[in-house]
Amino acid sequence: MRNSPKVRYSKPPTTYHAQIKQLQARGLNVEDTEEAEFYLSQLNYYRLAAYFLPFEQNHSNHIFQANTSFSDVLNLYIFDRKLRLLILDAIERFEVSLRTQFAYHLSHSYNTAHPHLKPELFLNPLIYGSSVSQLARDVKNSKEEFIKHLTSKYEELMPPIWAVVELMTLGNLSKWFSNIKQRKDRQDISRIYKLDEKVMTSFCQHLSLIRNHSAHHARLWNRDFTKTMMLPKKGPDALLQSLHLLPDSDRRLRKLYNTLTMTANLMDIIAPGNLWKLKLKHLINQHKIDTSKMGFPDNWLEKPIWC
Repeated sequence: MRNSPKVRYSKPPTTYHAQIKQLQARGLNVEDTEEAEFYLSQLNYYRLAAYFLPFEQNHSNHIFQANTSFSDVLNLYIFDRKLRLLILDAIERFEVSLRTQFAYHLSHSYNTAHPHLKPELFLNPLIYGSSVSQLARDVKNSKEEFIKHLTSKYEELMPPIWAVVELMTLGNLSKWFSNIKQRKDRQDISRIYKLDEKVMTSFCQHLSLIRNHSAHHARLWNRDFTKTMMLPKKGPDALLQSLHLLPDSDRRLRKLYNTLTMTANLMDIIAPGNLWKLKLKHLINQHKIDTSKMGFPDNWLEKPIWC
């Protein structure tokens, strides 16, 4: 099938005032035009358009459902922004924890400060080569004083694992972890988080995608994620009973609910007494969010991990 020929983009730029007029013509109730223009001047109409979609009755002509207001759209946008920040908070804690366990386990298991310089400890030589090259670049470009000190004082090609691990992003760390040759090593690290190593590997890769979306301020709340994760069949009862188990073809598996449930479980392990789940429930309630759009089951608040 041949692609249609490209055409010239002919839409002219519009003023904030004209953007408001267009929204009103499409049925959006704008209570305070001055305030709405201010938000459009800060948020970008094109960015905010993603949050118009749930309120449209007809996407082809962008007509809004009756009684939809600009404040409804703004409420959804603010919720999504706060959700990203809350998720980033949990991911940061998990990333720091995983760095610690990765460095501690490999250095003690193989009695070396430099397990990352031993290719025999890793499964795929191509992935190892790519990972160690990236790490070498990060060390070279690092402005951290502790890295500068270690590279100038010691003769090894890189600083010890407990130092360089602090330069690894979650995406980098996920690649290093999944490429550890011995399953026992992966399992011993995963056991800290009460997960099987295959589930752990899958979740780290998925969480790295979530982190990238969040860090780049992309919409999260109702997004379909192309890279889903393997769900555990063994683990804490509260986790297993709280996951939304569905057929592989069910679109709800691509939504956020299971990600948030897995994250809540991790937070309970690495930060006992944390308020993360309470903050999430408060955020949803405060903004009156339809959680079905995020793949939540109707009875999610009755699930043990959320009680």
